[in-house]
Amino acid sequence: MIIRKLFRFENAHVVRNCSTRRCALSLHGHSYRVELLLTAARLDNAGMILDFGLLKGAIKELIDSWDHAACFWDRDDPEYIAFIQRHSERWVSMPVNPSAEQLSRVFFVLVDTVLAVTKFGNGEQGVTLDSVIVHETDTGYAQCWRADAFDPEMGGPIALDQIVFSDAIREEWSDPCQWTKIVKAVQDKTRPFRNPLPPQQVP
Repeated sequence: MIIRKLFRFENAHVVRNCSTRRCALSLHGHSYRVELLLTAARLDNAGMILDFGLLKGAIKELIDSWDHAACFWDRDDPEYIAFIQRHSERWVSMPVNPSAEQLSRVFFVLVDTVLAVTKFGNGEQGVTLDSVIVHETDTGYAQCWRADAFDPEMGGPIALDQIVFSDAIREEWSDPCQWTKIVKAVQDKTRPFRNPLPPQQVP
């Protein structure tokens, strides 16, 4: 079974090296929609794959980091990067070009990582991220599956420590250090994030 959760945000970018001149050479924005599709072979104690409310914590905060922000490829012109960092307090530096395709890969890695370092508490088993869809416009989207997230032909693995959030973004998180903790948890192979234990009304 598959469940779907939708998130929205507004973001600005430039996609270097693309065929469309407006896209490649002009800073512009989109109203993005991000769909997370999660799957499992069994349901939890509440008859769910995963309570949608559990996606409103670190996962929602991380995706919301792109809202009203500018994102850029860390290989872009240093003067352009400095300009963005000087004139926008909300920015995200990424190790990939910020196309819809690469954003879908970035979000796949982010969400998959948070799930991997989270200890579930309501009988969830085998919950995995099936794919991520990033709608850049009403008529165009990119969809990333697990193989795409790590395929060398798609750009190879995305290093978590190469995704950098501005101070202003991190200060808005419920825990300003959460990204550092997530990256460390992956390195240490631990699961420090715990979902709350639900009250059991029916045994």
